[in-house]
Amino acid sequence: MKKKDIKILLVDDEQDILEIVGYNLTQEGYQIVTASNGKEAILKAKKELPQLIIMDVMMPEMDGMEACENIRKIPELSNVIITFLTARSEDYSQVAGFDAGADDYINKPIKPKLLVSKVKALLRRLKDEEQNSETLNVGGIEINREEYKIVKDDIEIVLPRKEFELFYLLASKPGKVFKREEILDKVWGNEVIVGGRTIDVHIRKLREKIGEELFKTIKGVGYKFEV
Repeated sequence: MKKKDIKILLVDDEQDILEIVGYNLTQEGYQIVTASNGKEAILKAKKELPQLIIMDVMMPEMDGMEACENIRKIPELSNVIITFLTARSEDYSQVAGFDAGADDYINKPIKPKLLVSKVKALLRRLKDEEQNSETLNVGGIEINREEYKIVKDDIEIVLPRKEFELFYLLASKPGKVFKREEILDKVWGNEVIVGGRTIDVHIRKLREKIGEELFKTIKGVGYKFEV
């Protein structure tokens, strides 16, 4: 997909943030749409069907967390990439963001060039998805990469995009010991800077949602990585 065909929805209640971020991304050739709160973001997302949503957390009328959860329930937006761009840097805020369905969590303030690099890394997945669409069958589990769907005993297990991509990576090579750097590169992109606990948080959420026994079925003896 070419840059000119990629649409990015910016959501923030601060007009200067929308203008600065919007300007820098427009200079890169992306289409930019803006919204000033969570409710407006949902309406704009339904209308515009963006490939990426960059959203603040603390906003009037509806915050970013609630907006993210609602957007994830919209079928035609099931594969949209969502990242928070916020001054809330606490660990619990990041965990809440991932639980709400976000793919990434970026802290303010951030230099424009670094933000552009992060956006490019996030959008690189669109190309990867086009090239790597396939279905895995491991341990009686069907993992559909194209539809972001996991089915076990005719029951569909719904996961946020990042958790799905991590699960798909681990399932693609059962028993392999993954290095942290490899996981970060494959799932988050090597241009994206994430905290050291990010992988651990996602693994914990996977265990809770999928179940310990099912997780062990995928990995043989459980999740393994090198420090």
